[in-house]
Amino acid sequence: MDLAHILFSALPIVAATIDGAEAAAMVSGTVFCDQCKDGQRSLFDYPLNGIKVSITCTDNNGQVTMSREETTNMFGNYVMRFDGTPDLSNCHAQVSGSELGSSNDCVATAGPAQKLRLMFRMFDMEVYGVDSLLSEPSQPMSVCSKSANPVPSPVVTPASPTASPPPFRLPPFPRLPPLPPLPPLPPMPPLPFSEASACSHQYWKMPEYKCYWRVLNPDSKVGAIFGPLVARRYGTDMTLWEGLQGRGDPCKTLLREGTTALLNSYNSLQFPYNSVGVVTRMNWALMGSNRTVLITALRFIRANSGSGSLTCKFTPCK
Repeated sequence: MDLAHILFSALPIVAATIDGAEAAAMVSGTVFCDQCKDGQRSLFDYPLNGIKVSITCTDNNGQVTMSREETTNMFGNYVMRFDGTPDLSNCHAQVSGSELGSSNDCVATAGPAQKLRLMFRMFDMEVYGVDSLLSEPSQPMSVCSKSANPVPSPVVTPASPTASPPPFRLPPFPRLPPLPPLPPLPPMPPLPFSEASACSHQYWKMPEYKCYWRVLNPDSKVGAIFGPLVARRYGTDMTLWEGLQGRGDPCKTLLREGTTALLNSYNSLQFPYNSVGVVTRMNWALMGSNRTVLITALRFIRANSGSGSLTCKFTPCK
């Protein structure tokens, strides 16, 4: 994703967050498992949950002036907020370990630290991005060991020239009759995720549509899905199914519509928000004012209702 696209996606969120919010600096990024141990992102790499990321700032003499640590959510994302307007131009982010009791086997070696990059500044709000952080397992995957250490091709010594034999020619084949035209193929059925669809929370709570919970489980904890900030706001025992029941309060409405938007993002590639965008907007809203919470909830409601152009394409499960 290029810088222009990042700025275009984040600008409405920041504009809504600024109203009523104090000065702050935000830092966000993602941690991946470098399964090939080559120091680069590849098709085999995946985001890591429960990884500790530390941000360390130093002065001109190399002395540490500030340090902060946060844990990634199930999408491998982390978000840190620094109150006020601190100078983060000489700060770096690096993988520092994993949560206690974590069974992840991709934390044997931490990848190189990445420098914080100022994405944009608006009023008293600064947003920093970090290139993908990598964590490596003890051994690389077997499927990428050959590409990482290619075996040189054997040297073939050309044979000494000899007299070439006369060319061999096949007798001509008889001409075959033309094949009859093939019947037209039936139309391909639509792919399950490519069809444009947006469904409200009422649809996601109906038992006849339970089969559309393909990626997420109704009993999953909202803290594990949306991150530690959401867990602190709604509690560590709140499930996605319970979050869909929220009403009568801006924060409960935000959780209900944010959960619905996350389900819709996994169900349709043409939904206005992708899964990472939904999680990011949820965290930004909770770090802002009540007005920001309400505005974000209303935007999720509009997206979940189809924004006037999409409809819910659910059919009863068999």
